[in-house]
Amino acid sequence: MEKPILAIVGKPNVGKSTFFNRVAGRRISIVKNTPGVTRDRVYADAEWSGYAFTMIDTGGIEPTLDDEWQKYILAQAQLAIDIADVVLFIADGKEGLTSSDQNVAQLLRKSRKPIVLAINKLDNDKGEGINDFFSLGLGEPISMSAEHGIGVGDVLDAVVSKFKNRVEPFEQDDKVKIAVVGRPNAGKSSITNRILGENRVVVSDIAGTTRDAIDVPFKYNGKDYIIIDTAGIRRKNRIDYESIEGYSVMRSLAAIRRADVVLYVLDASGEITEQDVRILGYIHEQGKPSVIVYNKWDLVEKDSHTVNFYQAKLKEDLKFMDYFVVVYVSALTGTRFGKIMEKVEYVYNNAQTRITTGLLNDILQDAISTTEPPSHAGKRLKISYITQVSVCPPTFAIFVNNPDLFHFSYKRYIENCLRRAKNFEGTPIRLLIRQKSSKEK
Repeated sequence: MEKPILAIVGKPNVGKSTFFNRVAGRRISIVKNTPGVTRDRVYADAEWSGYAFTMIDTGGIEPTLDDEWQKYILAQAQLAIDIADVVLFIADGKEGLTSSDQNVAQLLRKSRKPIVLAINKLDNDKGEGINDFFSLGLGEPISMSAEHGIGVGDVLDAVVSKFKNRVEPFEQDDKVKIAVVGRPNAGKSSITNRILGENRVVVSDIAGTTRDAIDVPFKYNGKDYIIIDTAGIRRKNRIDYESIEGYSVMRSLAAIRRADVVLYVLDASGEITEQDVRILGYIHEQGKPSVIVYNKWDLVEKDSHTVNFYQAKLKEDLKFMDYFVVVYVSALTGTRFGKIMEKVEYVYNNAQTRITTGLLNDILQDAISTTEPPSHAGKRLKISYITQVSVCPPTFAIFVNNPDLFHFSYKRYIENCLRRAKNFEGTPIRLLIRQKSSKEK
């Protein structure tokens, strides 16, 4: 069952992102010089009182402004509202009720979605400063301070009470979910139909035929899978966010997040674009094992160096995910199609790899012996031990004397040592650098 969606809306600077980050349990912020779409990261999974759900953070709404940027923000927020099961409207209790709040409230009334009204920046529990907000007609306002965590639980209680479907936080689905992703007209639906062996999704030469994510169960080698055929993801400045296409993009990104494996489809007869790299960066950031599928291989003039040329191009463009796995197929002719599911199983199994703590620390000590940890301002990094904390993706915690001394280049070095020792092809791995506790020193 798909998790219910909570859209968080309000005018600028009312504390939407503060609430979002607190409930998500981590700071979700812009990261510069990192491949992917971190600028557009608005989704986060959360859990409260036995309910699992997905939050969407939105930009500050000023419906009366007429500039292009505000039109874009408003369109994004409207899409979030449209696909949400519940909307959380946050206002600023210190500033009081404003005309901007009234405009946002009018927008929400038109949506006919269940609304929770939270009045933020109130650091006491007396509920002062909220009386004026009753006039919005959106139900009883709840006072909170997202920054200090006061009243956040009351807001979440109200939110989950409005969800129609309950999804357990740790509900397990034995079916491996495969998201088929890529730019429009790369052949995603044709590949989906080939894998399924029948025409289950619409196939057309017109870009954008698939408007939503479509889940189709199937079996392979006696195992249960779900394939998710998604709409093509265009460059942001080419998306009409007031149309159904903007909705499709948001669903495609959500499909990546809930997938166990991602098939990223490229058109072999064209070039890798900046948007391809951005979405592959998003897949990498989400920790998803993936297979790059070069489709339309039948249209490529080939010689003995063609595959090497394509491999070299991928290595150049995807330096941040040099663990990639690639297959070359033709959805039209069926060439090499058997390789796709083989690779899906391969990368998924690699993403579930576990390494014993003993072997991990042997690998770590060999790495340290070969290349000493870095030092800065006379202080040297001391690494105590490493342990694996989870899989999918394989995630390791390294305990050190000072995490600030753990330079990115050395982190990359340790990751490469782990990859040489174990097969993590096709999956990202994560290293968490942790301060060694004083009791362990």
